[in-house]
Order: sequence, then C-alpha cells, then structure tokens
Amino acid sequence: MDDRKPIEDREALKAAVESLDAPSPAPAACDVSHDAEPNMAPPEGPEKASSDTSALPPEEIDRLTTDIIAALKTVYDPEIPADIYELGLIYKVDVDDDRNVIVTMTLTAPGCPVAGEMPIWVENAVNAVPGVAGTKVNIVFDPPWDQSRMSDEARLAVGMF
Repeated sequence: MDDRKPIEDREALKAAVESLDAPSPAPAACDVSHDAEPNMAPPEGPEKASSDTSALPPEEIDRLTTDIIAALKTVYDPEIPADIYELGLIYKVDVDDDRNVIVTMTLTAPGCPVAGEMPIWVENAVNAVPGVAGTKVNIVFDPPWDQSRMSDEARLAVGMF
C-alpha cells in the first residue's frame, strides 16, 4: 500500500505536509500526472495530521517541510534570477512515513537547456535535508508552466512587478 500523502503547491506545501493522514490515491508506476485542472489548491479533507495517524511527529513534519522548502529554494534556473520554488516550477511534493520524497515539477519550457541536469540538482538538494531517506524527481509538462505561477518574490527578481 502506498502511504505517500500529497503536498500541493508552494503556498499549500506546509499545510499539506501537516495533512499526511489525508488519503491519497496510489500513483500509477512511473506516472505522476495532473487532472485537467492542476492540483494547485490545498487538499480537501483534514488539514492537520493527528499524531496518532502519522508515523512522523508534528514537530518533525514541520522541520522537514521547512527544510525541504529551503532546499528547493537553493536550486535556480540558470537563465532566470529566481529559484525554482518561487518560479512555481514545483507542482507537488510527496513525503511518505518512511521519509521518501517524490518531487513533481516542470520546466519553464520543454526545450530548457538544463532539462537533463535540473532534476539531479533538485534530487541532490532535497537529499541533503537531514531525515530525508531518498528523493525521486518527476518532470511533467501538463499543465504547462506559465508566468502566473510565479510568486511576487520571483516577479520582483525578474522585473515583472
């Protein structure tokens, strides 16, 4: 049985990590896909994990969440002066009770010159977080990335204010 729980969108990342007890369907092997509407809203159902349903204590979930976000913010698209987290390239992060992480992300364009390297950068950054058992990065292009996914911080960094 797959015990990974979705962590949705950069705005909902922390809330979703805290909802590790929310049921999620098991992903098909080698397929992390999105519905017609991207899963960018906070998950439905319980928003807080109760300590008796998750193998990870709430303090550890908070620490992992903070550290994973910090790790993602160290990875930059070399052509854009903003990190991939603030650019909105991270679509989903799954963390299971064994601390395995799956990052579902996109690139600014399918022909991105660092398409082969960026997943390795993300994997290495998240694997460096104390307590993470391992990381897998899935690149998807549906839904396609666009500038509306950027945070205000990223817009400021690239001069789109």
